[in-house]
Amino acid sequence: MPPTPTARDERTVAVENASYRLAYQVLTFGTLFAVAVRAYAWNQASWDLLALVIVAGAVTVGYQAVHRVLTPQALRLGAAAAVAAAAVALAVGLLR
Repeated sequence: MPPTPTARDERTVAVENASYRLAYQVLTFGTLFAVAVRAYAWNQASWDLLALVIVAGAVTVGYQAVHRVLTPQALRLGAAAAVAAAAVALAVGLLR
């Protein structure tokens, strides 16, 4: 007798999406940490890793925009995060 297939309900999809979100955050912040270590401890250029983080974020926003699930609040939050990141990068660059 063949095994019974597992049913996929809303809870399964929600748990899978939460796991993807967590994995994305771990990869993103891990990559940013690697960028910081390469830049400050080893004095190496790390634009390749930083570009991966930026491209991954752009892919996410682009996909959501195509499927029309972006909210104005999400766009404002993303813009505020980009401005804050640029300000921190400018401050670090000036202090170094």
